[in-house]
Amino acid sequence: MALHEQCVGATDEWYTPPHVFDALGCCFDMDVASPGASITPWIPASAFLTKADDPDWRGFIWMNAPFGRRNGLVPWLDRFFQHRNGIALVPDRTSAPWWQKFTPRADAALFVSPKLQFIGVDGRAGTSPAQGTTLLACGVKAVTALERASDYLGIIVIPSPTTKDER
Repeated sequence: MALHEQCVGATDEWYTPPHVFDALGCCFDMDVASPGASITPWIPASAFLTKADDPDWRGFIWMNAPFGRRNGLVPWLDRFFQHRNGIALVPDRTSAPWWQKFTPRADAALFVSPKLQFIGVDGRAGTSPAQGTTLLACGVKAVTALERASDYLGIIVIPSPTTKDER
């Protein structure tokens, strides 16, 4: 096996598959956790932020932040919910404190089924991950996209106004 193949196999870089964006049927102003447009050209975003600390989030955003490190999503989700305009992909970890803190703050959540086969750095779909994924929506445009995608991607949950008022 070539050194490149060994390195590719050892990566924890995995990208959202194109059919997710087809199902959402929308364009984003920014991909805020991007490896770069040349690596994921199928993501329909006008701008791609490649640094985790980039302060320039604007408009309707897509976020598939790294979720390998324990609690590594928390700073990303803090920022996402401060921004409140976009869609975030997170792992289904319903018993995790971060999941229970942030998911109720979303305007809608779509539980993706079946499990996504993420795209590896080699451009090929991987095997199904151990856990599923959830798309979290903030804002009317994001909720509309999740409603549209629910026919293809899974079950959508939209909190009732009473539930949202209690947050």
